[in-house]
Amino acid sequence: MDIACREQQTLDRQTEKYKKLVTIGLMAMCAAFMIILLKAYLDGEFDSVDTFQKYVAGFGLIAPLFLVAFQAAQVILPVLPGLLGCVVGSVMFGWMGGFWCNYIGISAGSIIAFLLARKFGKGLVNRMFPGEKYEKWATWAAESRFYTVLLFLGMVLPLFPDDYFCYFTGITKMSTRKFVTIILLGKPWCILAYCIAAAAVV
Repeated sequence: MDIACREQQTLDRQTEKYKKLVTIGLMAMCAAFMIILLKAYLDGEFDSVDTFQKYVAGFGLIAPLFLVAFQAAQVILPVLPGLLGCVVGSVMFGWMGGFWCNYIGISAGSIIAFLLARKFGKGLVNRMFPGEKYEKWATWAAESRFYTVLLFLGMVLPLFPDDYFCYFTGITKMSTRKFVTIILLGKPWCILAYCIAAAAVV
């Protein structure tokens, strides 16, 4: 029992450290992003979509890489909605460029979340989503014969809590190859719809 308690305490410390690191990283990214946007606004770079896109293009590869990293991070630690990144990406790079940045970032974040849950097990998932919500979904995910279908639909449909399901899936018996296939085939459609809609509005 003492060994089990020590292992759980170690896992709890690792989980808290992981959450703090990701939170600090997200906050730093958001702060840097807001400072950059504020300066651009004061310099008149927001006068039109064209001027803003030219301003963003001046950063070269840094700008799309930033969006990819941000979208991956927001899946790993669900704090901000992924829809925000889709809108920003469409404004910054057009619907096609925004789509690819968001697709790569969100897919990478989803796979990382799955692998983290696979490595650290129920302890991590329980710490990420405590309470009855965890117990209900974790048990159902582990036992349901229709979970694969639900997961795929969750990747395709908008406003589905797919970030949570990436973690839950990591504690099921689903193979990594099947999960990656579902992510790569299911993710594009909803992201594409968001990006095209955002580009049409702006």
